Amino acid sequence: MRGRPNFFASYEAEQGLLPTTTKKIFAVLVLIAAISIPFEVFPILDKFAEPAWLVLFNRSLIFLIAALGLNILTGLAGQVSLGHAFFMGLGAYTAVVLGGSAEGLWGLGLPIWIWLPMAGVVPALVGILVAPTAVRVRGLYLAIVTLGLVFIGEHIFRNANSIAGAPEVGREWPRLTFRIWKEENPLIDFSRDGQWFGVSLSGEAKTFFFLLVVALVFVVLAKNLSRTRIGRAFAAIRDRDVAAEVMGVGEFRAKTQAFAISSFYAGISGALFGVVVGRLIPETWNLFLSVQFVAIVLIGGAGTVAGSVMGSFFVVMMPRMVENVTRFLSEQAVGDGPVSAIADVVISVNGDFGIVSLEAQGPGLSIFQLNQVIYGLLIAVFLISEPLGLFGVWIRIRNYWKSWPFTY
Repeated sequence: MRGRPNFFASYEAEQGLLPTTTKKIFAVLVLIAAISIPFEVFPILDKFAEPAWLVLFNRSLIFLIAALGLNILTGLAGQVSLGHAFFMGLGAYTAVVLGGSAEGLWGLGLPIWIWLPMAGVVPALVGILVAPTAVRVRGLYLAIVTLGLVFIGEHIFRNANSIAGAPEVGREWPRLTFRIWKEENPLIDFSRDGQWFGVSLSGEAKTFFFLLVVALVFVVLAKNLSRTRIGRAFAAIRDRDVAAEVMGVGEFRAKTQAFAISSFYAGISGALFGVVVGRLIPETWNLFLSVQFVAIVLIGGAGTVAGSVMGSFFVVMMPRMVENVTRFLSEQAVGDGPVSAIADVVISVNGDFGIVSLEAQGPGLSIFQLNQVIYGLLIAVFLISEPLGLFGVWIRIRNYWKSWPFTY
C-alpha cells in the first residue's frame, strides 16, 4: 500500500515471494544486471565479463545451490550438519558414473537430463538413511555424527579408483552439454565458445547462463518451501522440537524430509561443480569444504534465502579480494607509498617478519591459510555481533533509512 509498504491486507499478500514493490523492483534490477554481464551492455558491469570473473560467478552459483540445502537443514530445521561435503561428493560421483565416459573407469555416457536429477536423488536417499540419527542425537552430537560422514566419504572416494580415479589424480567429468541420448554432436554445448542468437559468447558465459537458470529455480523452490506446511514444520522443530511434537508435528518425518531435501540440493551442486571444473581429485570433498558452507550460512544469515545468496557470493569472492589486497600491499611494502608502513607489518618481504608471506618458505601465513583464518574470524564475529549475518546488516541499514531522521 502506498506510504505503508509493510502493511498487508491478507496473509496471502504477506506470504508472497516478493511481498513489496521495492523487493520486486530490486529483484528485477539484479536479474537484468546479471543477464547483461556477459553481453557487456553497461559500462560498469562489463569489467565482470572477463573469464576470470565469470569463473568466480559460476562457482558462486554452484555453491549457492549447496548453501540453500544446508540453510534448509540448519537454518530452517535447526539440524547442525558438518557432512555437506560428503553429499556433494556423492552427487558428483553419481553424475560422473551415469554421464562420464567408460575409458577404464565406470561411465555410462548418459545425457544431462538423466544424470543431473539422479545426482540429487541418490544423496537424498542416503540422507534418508542418515536422518534417524538426527532423532536420537541433537546439537553437538549430531554435528559429530555428520562430521564422521566426511571422513567415511573421503576414505571411500580415495579407494574407489574405478569410480573416483586414482588419489591425487582423479578423473574427468563430462562436459556441460545437452543431448537427447548419446548422439555425437550435442544440441547445446555450454562448455565451448560459440554463437547464441547471433551473439558470440564464451564457454564461461554460456555456463553462467545455464547455472543462473538452475540457481534461480532452486532459490524459488527454497523460498516456497518456507511458506508451505513442511517449511513451517521445520521451523517448529527448530524452535522447540518437543513442543512441536506435542502440537502434532511429526519429529521423525520432519527431520527425515529436511535431510533428504538438503542432501538433494548438495548432490545437484556437487554434480555441477564436477562438470564445471572438469577434473577433481577424491580429496576435494573434505572437511574444509563443509566448513565453507557453514561459513556461507552463518555469514550470510541462517534461515534466510537472501542470506544464502549474499553469503555464497561473499565467501567465494573473498579469496579473490584477499589476494588483490595482498598483492597491493606487497607492492606498497617495497616502495614508499601512503600505506607502506602498514604493508611492512602485514607482508613478509625477503624473509622479514610479516603476517602474510607471499613466498613458498618463510615466516607468515600463506594466502590459503589467511583465508582459513578469515573464515573463522568472520564466523565468530557474526555469531557474537550479528547472528543474522549480512542479511541482518542489510536489515539494520534498511531500518535506519526508513526511520531517518528519527532514531527509534
